[in-house]
Parts: sequence; C-alpha cells; structure tokens
Amino acid sequence: MANHSQFGFQDASSPIMEELIEFHDHALMVALAICSLVLYLLTLMLMEKLSSNTVDAQEVELIWTILPAIVLILLALPSLQILYMMDEIDEPDLTLKAIGHQWYWTYEYTDFKDLTFDSYMVPTTELPSGHFRLLEVDHRMVIPMESPIRIIVTAGDVLHSWAIPSLGVKTDAIPGRLNQTSFITTRPGIFYGQCSEICGANHSYMPIVVESTPLTHFESWSSLLSS
Repeated sequence: MANHSQFGFQDASSPIMEELIEFHDHALMVALAICSLVLYLLTLMLMEKLSSNTVDAQEVELIWTILPAIVLILLALPSLQILYMMDEIDEPDLTLKAIGHQWYWTYEYTDFKDLTFDSYMVPTTELPSGHFRLLEVDHRMVIPMESPIRIIVTAGDVLHSWAIPSLGVKTDAIPGRLNQTSFITTRPGIFYGQCSEICGANHSYMPIVVESTPLTHFESWSSLLSS
C-alpha cells in the first residue's frame, strides 16, 4: 500500500500495473523534452532579436507540423497496446463476482459451490493492533498467486467502483450491468483498495482487500470456507 508522503505509484503487483508505470515514465520523459524545447526557444526569443528570415520559413513550419505528429504517435502506440492488454481476458483459472452495496462488498466464487461472503470494513474500535485503519475488512478476498483471475463487477443499489491501485485494476460497478476485468498477481501479499465512485455518505468506508496466496494455501482456505 502507499506510504505517507509518497508521490509515486505503489509497487506494481501485476504485469498490467508494471506496463502502466512504464508508460507513465515514458509520457513524463516526452513531456520533459517538450518543456525543455519550449523553454529553450522562449529564452532564445527573449535574448535575441527576431530575424525576418524566420517569419515565412517553410522549413520551420514543416518541422513544427511534423514534430507534434511524431510525439502523438509515440504516446498513442504504447497507450493503445496497454488498453488492449487490459481488455484481453484469456481462459481465467478462477472467476469471481464482486457486488457493491451501501456500504460493503459481496464476493461470489462462481467456480465453487456455496462460496460467497460479505466483506465489511473493520471499525476502528475493533481494529487489531498493526492493521490499517479504514482499510481492513473482516473477510478478505483470497486468490491464488500467478493465476489469471477474472472478476465480474456489478452493484445492487447505486454506482460503485472496484479498484486496487497496486494491481492496476479499476472497474465500475453499475446496477443491472456486468463489467469484467482480469489480472494476475505476481507475488504473495495483501493489496488494499477502496471504492472509487462517490456512492453516498459512507463512500470512504467500504475498502477492498485482496490477499494473494500460493495455490495450496488457497485450496485449504476455500475448502475450509465451503465446509
């Protein structure tokens, strides 16, 4: 999760988030190059007199027409690639359904029989020592690591949004509609998120906690919960 006074992204825990961070750095370098060029030209114009030869220069007009097009292509191509990667869902090992309510989440493991539970935020007065305030829940969503996970997101009342920053996942939960996305966790751990849609008075009190575990631990957890 994010640390205090952290300006950058959280540590990537999925291939998609790694691609998003790489594209973010790429876009920042392009923006830095543009700002440096503009600053240099402004400084040059302030310190030197303009020459009448540059007013109608066809070469200059050609350059400042082609350069923005090249910059847009450098930004658009990797952006489109990541968009297609985020939209692609290949034969998931596990399918889950997340249903947003005011103000808690319900998770259904559709590949298992009768494996469903509600996930409420743990009140501050009942929070165990060492856990995060306003982020911990009574029932975490447990998934196997390094396995393609498909999650179907919907809502039972108003608009919600299921989002985990470190996994690069953010999907709107809309009543009467099913949205889906997929992700793969590259390491074991606990990943925190929150509803990212203003859904009412207790909008900030419906956190999301995903626990990524080895497959053997996940099988033990699912069999224990199903029994």
